[in-house]
This record gives sequence, C-alpha cells and structure tokens, in this order.
Amino acid sequence: MTEARDFIAFSPSAARNCQPILQQLTSLLSGDESVLEIGSGNGQHAVYFTEQLTGLRWLPSEVAPQLPLLQTNLDAHGCANIDEPVVLDLRHQNWDNGLPEVDLIFSANTLHIISWTEVVSLFARAEAVLKPAGRVILYGPFRYNNAFTSESNAEFDHWLKARNPDSGVRDFEQVNSLAHAANLMLECDIGMPANNQLLVWRRGG
Repeated sequence: MTEARDFIAFSPSAARNCQPILQQLTSLLSGDESVLEIGSGNGQHAVYFTEQLTGLRWLPSEVAPQLPLLQTNLDAHGCANIDEPVVLDLRHQNWDNGLPEVDLIFSANTLHIISWTEVVSLFARAEAVLKPAGRVILYGPFRYNNAFTSESNAEFDHWLKARNPDSGVRDFEQVNSLAHAANLMLECDIGMPANNQLLVWRRGG
C-alpha cells in the first residue's frame, strides 16, 4: 500500500481505495492493457496499480498546473511501465489530439470535481482514443434516480457545491446517457466501499 512518506500531497482517500479498485481491475482486465488515466492527481493510483499489474502500460495525465507535482512523484518511484505524464485538459474540445489509442480510459474521483461541460467533453472524445472494444472505467460517487446513495454523499455534494458550484456528485443516468451517445455501452456497475461505484463501459462495434 502506498504510504504518506512516499508521495508529495499524499491522498489518504486514494490510499484507501487503491486495493478495492485493484481487486476489480484484476478481475476485469487481462493485465497487459494500455491505459490512459485522466486526472492522475499526485500519481498514487498510477504507481500502485502498475506495481501490482506489471503488464499494464500506464499513461498518466493532468492539467498543466498540476503536472510538475505528478512528475515529481512519478520520478521518485521510477516505475518502468508508466509513461511520461502528459497535459490533458478537458476544457479543450480536442483534448485527445496527439494521444495514442489505448485499451482503457481510467479516471477516479474526478467527475464530481470537474464541471459538467468537462464531463461532456470526456465522453465526446473518448471513442477517438479507445481501441476497438476498449473500455472506460470511472470510480467515484453517483446519484441514482435523483437520489443520493447515502447521507454522507449528500453532505459531500453540498460541500463540493459550496466550494465550486460547477462541481457535484453526478447523476448516473445523465452520465450513462452521455456514454451511450458516444457509442459506449454499460458493461457493469459495481458497488464499492464508502458509497462509491465503479462504472465500466465498452466501446461498441
């Protein structure tokens, strides 16, 4: 497990969810996929997952102001199967320009932070990045049928919106509608600890 001394700007929540997410990735993946991670943060997930699944080829990304922190943490760990991180900003319509095709787009705890416009942007260009039958896997809290799955998620949503009105826990149905419009078919919706979900979509033919 990643420890606080190993990372600048250590995230306790990322440390807690690494193992539950890894358990699902191990079941879902063959282990030799190429992965684009959107919103890599300080790199904890990238390091942990590639240390455990050594056949993965992981491409981390962040917005420009956060890239130096991500780069510093990745350099400190020196994982051979992590590529140099790239700048990726979903506020740019063609954020996929210059990116390689990958088997998987992965993102954890980002949809409730970014604006809805950026969520739309993610799905609008996802198919352009994915190989045939590629997947999108998203982790985080979601609402279902206009209802929160827990009181803590409702409180979290209130806190997010007080900090930034563009943030907030997203409605699964709206997100899934974006995915469907982007030729991504829901493969599974997995309940995770702490009232989170792991959503998996696969690119259609």
